[in-house]
This record gives sequence, C-alpha cells and structure tokens, in this order.
Amino acid sequence: MGENHIAYLPHDAYYRDLGDLPYDQKAALNFDHPNSLETELMIEHIKALKKGQSVNIPVYDFSIHSRTKKTIKVDPHPVVVVEGILLFADKELRELLDIRIFVDTDPDIRFIRRLQRDITERGRTTEMVIQQYLSTVRPMHLEFVESSKRYANVIIPEGGLNHVAMDMVIARIESLLRPS
Repeated sequence: MGENHIAYLPHDAYYRDLGDLPYDQKAALNFDHPNSLETELMIEHIKALKKGQSVNIPVYDFSIHSRTKKTIKVDPHPVVVVEGILLFADKELRELLDIRIFVDTDPDIRFIRRLQRDITERGRTTEMVIQQYLSTVRPMHLEFVESSKRYANVIIPEGGLNHVAMDMVIARIESLLRPS
C-alpha cells in the first residue's frame, strides 16, 4: 500500500500508565486482561483519524512496565491499520473496524515467539516468561482472544506465511482505496 496510504495504531502502545507504582507491583499485574489497556483512548484516536485529524499515540516501555513521556504522531490516511490481540474483546472498538482480521497461529509458535521477544527485548528471564505465560497469558488468551475470534470477518491461519490469504486482504484494501 505504501506508508502514504496507511496510519498504524498498535494496541500495545495503549497499556495504561501505571504512574509511580513500584516495579515489583507493576510486574505482578495482569497485562493480558483487556482492562490493562486504555482502549478508550485508542477509540478516540481512531475516530480522530477517521475525521482527518492527526493523533499522538503513547509510547510504552515494556522493560519497565510504564509509558514514557514520548508520543508518536500519526497522521490520517485512507487506511488505518489497528493491530493487537485484544482488539475484538471491546464491542465499541470492534464496531469501528471496517475489516476485522484474526491472524491465527499455533500455540507453540506463539509461546516461542513470546519467549524470544520477552528475553531479548524486555529483559525477562526464561522463568519469568514461563510463569507469566501459565498465570495470565494462557488463561487470558483462552478467555478473551480465542473467544473473540468469532467477531473476525477473516481468519488467517499461519499468519503472514499464508500468501493466498494475504493476497486476498491486500486486494480488498486496494479496492477500498480506488476512487469510485
């Protein structure tokens, strides 16, 4: 599509600001529940982008479980890509999305990706990742992510490796961008 046609909003940028809570208390919180995200701010941002207004999205630092003081300016474009595993858990947010795509990936692949990411990017140990996976990630996935799959217009197995599905999605977006 090209950057000049797409505004990108990652749901992960909208984790709630936990203020001055001590690190140990932050680390003990359940970040895999929809309430851990400031979805209402994301909804405001999507509405603003649809009206042609720029927004400043938060920047979240996962290594310290806090928002930074920085923001990223996102300008309005014909396509707004909203990405995150808990998007469909919120009815108001779902209703703002013209196309709802669920990228389905096998549980073992998801766990391996999380393990690699959390160790290299977020300063976690293997034990920390496993403990979080068993205590919150897996139960919240089953309760909120897996159950929200039913709200998708399209379910893509094998993620970005599914070239047929990706071609179909790209063709649909391109058709929306063509002048009528």
